Amino acid sequence: MRTTKRFTPTVIARFIREGRGEGTYEDYIGWHRVTRGDPASSGRSHIFTWKNRQRDLLSDGELGQQLFATMLPDLDDSLEQFELSPEPSEHPLAVYGEGDMESLFPGTLELANELGIKHPKLSEKGKTVPWHLSTDLVLVFKSANGKRHILALAYKPDDWKSKLRTRDLLRLEREYWERRGIQWLLISPELSDVRVVLTLRRIACWALADEVPNELKQLATQTAIEHPFDSLTTVLEKIQASAGSMQLAQNALWQAVWNGELPIDLTRGWRPHLPLKVTTPAQFAQQNPIASRRSAWI
Repeated sequence: MRTTKRFTPTVIARFIREGRGEGTYEDYIGWHRVTRGDPASSGRSHIFTWKNRQRDLLSDGELGQQLFATMLPDLDDSLEQFELSPEPSEHPLAVYGEGDMESLFPGTLELANELGIKHPKLSEKGKTVPWHLSTDLVLVFKSANGKRHILALAYKPDDWKSKLRTRDLLRLEREYWERRGIQWLLISPELSDVRVVLTLRRIACWALADEVPNELKQLATQTAIEHPFDSLTTVLEKIQASAGSMQLAQNALWQAVWNGELPIDLTRGWRPHLPLKVTTPAQFAQQNPIASRRSAWI
């Protein structure tokens, strides 16, 4: 009889042996993964490949959050399912050779004790170990001067406020990041229009494809701006005439949109006879809860 996998001290020990929650860039391995060997998540999981690495996302909300994140300028690294150490640990920037590389910052066990929160734990055959909390997405930005900074993101459905235990664990997670001088945002569905997320999911295959030359993106931007009342189909055909193929035309147009070079209303429907509605850069940024630094935390 098939049994449901669950988290146990044995599973946590395996995660540690596998190097879960460690690494950077292509070498990073998330603490939780979408594999047959991992206990199932409560949401619909997604495997998303970006920048030569598989990203393991545990819900539709986390997928939307990751798509919003890839639109941000100066994004240097993106780390999903980031483990929060139970014990004192170094600053997350230390692995990049930056930040405070000598100090240790409090782990979740110490912080839970300070906040009066019962730290979650796992037991199996008389053995008890602390549960390893994780943050859904950690973004590392690198500015023009080469200096990095971090933004931590948690995602929760809209009902998180009604659950005391969920609020306590989010408070613990927030404190973990604040002690490290890192901004933490709580993303929930109320912070963005579902139509925007659906549009991003539809166009991501072109927007996140191999980058086209800047000249082609500039052409796509100019074509869309000069033909504000033409249908999407007509605009793409005009771009295709110069690009040489519809695939390149799609890539150029949606990459220009994704990067903010062509700011449009992302609540548009899927129908190709509809025109693109160009907006201001500020209006475009407001459609992205991460770019506008909105948080559902009370």
